Amino acid sequence: MKQLAKALVVKPGSRMKLGDVDPGDTHGHDKAAAAEQLQKNLDRMSVLQYLLYAEARRSLLVVLQGIDAGGKDGTIQHVMSGLNPQGVRVTSFKVPEGAEKRHDYLWRVHNAAPEFGQIGIFNRSHYEDVLVVRVHKLVPKSVWEKRYAQINHFERMLTDNGTRIVKFLLYIDKDEQAKRFRERIEDKAKNWKFSPADLKEREHWDEYIAAYQDMLRNCSTKDAPWYVIPANKKWFRNLAVSQIIREELEAMHLKTPEPAADLSAIKFE
Repeated sequence: MKQLAKALVVKPGSRMKLGDVDPGDTHGHDKAAAAEQLQKNLDRMSVLQYLLYAEARRSLLVVLQGIDAGGKDGTIQHVMSGLNPQGVRVTSFKVPEGAEKRHDYLWRVHNAAPEFGQIGIFNRSHYEDVLVVRVHKLVPKSVWEKRYAQINHFERMLTDNGTRIVKFLLYIDKDEQAKRFRERIEDKAKNWKFSPADLKEREHWDEYIAAYQDMLRNCSTKDAPWYVIPANKKWFRNLAVSQIIREELEAMHLKTPEPAADLSAIKFE
């Protein structure tokens, strides 16, 4: 399974092209076996989360990005379902408002970074400031272009201070997005998930793909790698994300801390 991470990671400095990635690719995995492996990953992640919490010296930050209907909410629901909610904080980044607008764009992001012992999940993230602001020309190129380096420095600071970062681009194709939009329109239970604004954003599909591609090229680093997850098939998306998170946690070599006192000397009457 470790080969999966190697196949999906964006190598630092590479000139990868999203057009070369098949959003329907399952890298040789089948649905039945994936369900079994997913459960193993969730069970192992639960154990590792306990160790992370007990150690309380480091944290894990999971960043989820993707075009509308890419599956960010579904990934959180299915991949993080086995974690203890006391040790997880999910932050959804929407349009800045209030105090967020009166600070630099990274202020609210740093404020949401996970505490030691915690797993933080960003549903969208600071990368919106090189994506939507670029596509909709909210700031000039001279501004957003500098943000790649600023983000890299910010993430390096977090990793140097104990936060491990793993970033996922959930990649679907335009036909799959249309299918998911139709499901949201036709299923009354999903109507709330659809907005006419989604169709307006869809008109900028090619511009978003170009922005995502530059994001991957400029901001996949050794300490904070990007993984492109083929996400047309939700079961493979869940398998891939869970496997990579499990491996990231295992790479931290987490251990329970030593007791604060000699417990062998404690006796109960």
